[in-house]
Amino acid sequence: MSALALTDLLGAPVVDSAGQPCGRVREVCLTPQEDRIRISLLIVKTKIGDRALPLHSVASINGGVRASTVLGDWGPSQGFEGLFLLERDLLDQQVIDVHGRKVVRVNDVDLLQESLGNRSVLKVLSVDVGARGAIRRLLKGVVPAGALHLLLNQIPPRSIPWDFVDLIETDPARRVKLKISHDRLAKLHPADIADIVEELAPDEREAVFETLDEEVAAEALEEVEPRVQKAIIESLDSDRVADIMEEMEPDAAADLLADLSQERTEKILEEMAPEEAQEVSGLLEFKEDSAAGRMTTEFIALPVTATAHDAVEALRHYEGGVETVSTIFLVDTHNTLSGMVPLSKLVLAAPTTPLLALTQEPLISCHANASDRDVAELFDKYNLLTLPVIDDRNTLTGVITSDDVISLLRETL
Repeated sequence: MSALALTDLLGAPVVDSAGQPCGRVREVCLTPQEDRIRISLLIVKTKIGDRALPLHSVASINGGVRASTVLGDWGPSQGFEGLFLLERDLLDQQVIDVHGRKVVRVNDVDLLQESLGNRSVLKVLSVDVGARGAIRRLLKGVVPAGALHLLLNQIPPRSIPWDFVDLIETDPARRVKLKISHDRLAKLHPADIADIVEELAPDEREAVFETLDEEVAAEALEEVEPRVQKAIIESLDSDRVADIMEEMEPDAAADLLADLSQERTEKILEEMAPEEAQEVSGLLEFKEDSAAGRMTTEFIALPVTATAHDAVEALRHYEGGVETVSTIFLVDTHNTLSGMVPLSKLVLAAPTTPLLALTQEPLISCHANASDRDVAELFDKYNLLTLPVIDDRNTLTGVITSDDVISLLRETL
């Protein structure tokens, strides 16, 4: 078992099983749909054109490549359909380091060579994103190999294991063929995904959001800066945007659509499921800098006659965002706000306990037309997690969460 840099393998001489010089390594290839780690073949530049040398026909790699077959057995390179080329597609390209939660540029690739019987197995071990890889490429062939080796040994490696690397491919057809997805990225916190996305070029952002699961894309999009949010939404097809917005909090979706043209907004709403589209459309009617413009229409409201058991059952079946479940709201038969029950009180209550006995005093609410300043002052004064929004008839119309207030304050910074 030995380590090998891609830079050292590229341009290495190749001899066949008879020891006859055949050419030099032009490319090193993966076939991701078959194996994302193991090198599948080498492209060798010969006098009779490029030839594809399968790795199972490589006997050894040691300063050069020795094949276990003759040149005549190597087929011509028929293009690169379905292949991922390490030099072309990885060197100097940006990739996502999901462990470090950032975007990095690849300076070299670390390969691991293993012997299996009478042939070599070559695997991608990591990508070099530090000065060591850059200097190796810069000085290769310029200074003697021995001197370069001594210099590189003095530079600490800065590598990312291949398992922590997410590739960025902007061509949708090629993403499918190479089975390039962002499963690793999707496991990060939405705020981390947002930070990564903001570092990417517009076409790269689009590629990421095209492959993320709708729920993950929705959570990440809510964390992205408004300017970038708009750019992402405008780059995606309306049906894809609709799928993502159906997974977003209604207030967040409405805020996004409010920044788009009326024609674009209407097209997206037409693609959304009727119930979600109606919720978002209703919120679009309110001023963005008012309580109604900040509120979400997803919350748990129960009759004033409900018990702790009823509240637990409602929580069990609730499909909205987790931000609003810190409070259960009580309403009468006219949907008039009658009380608020903190989740902390509910946890300690017996199942038969009436929710009215657990209400929080005083009952704090705000009118739908309240300003952003009024909303922020109420949250600050009463240390609120949620704030119910009412209309002129004291009807509960929505809820503002602490997340909404944080977003509000971020806009003023």
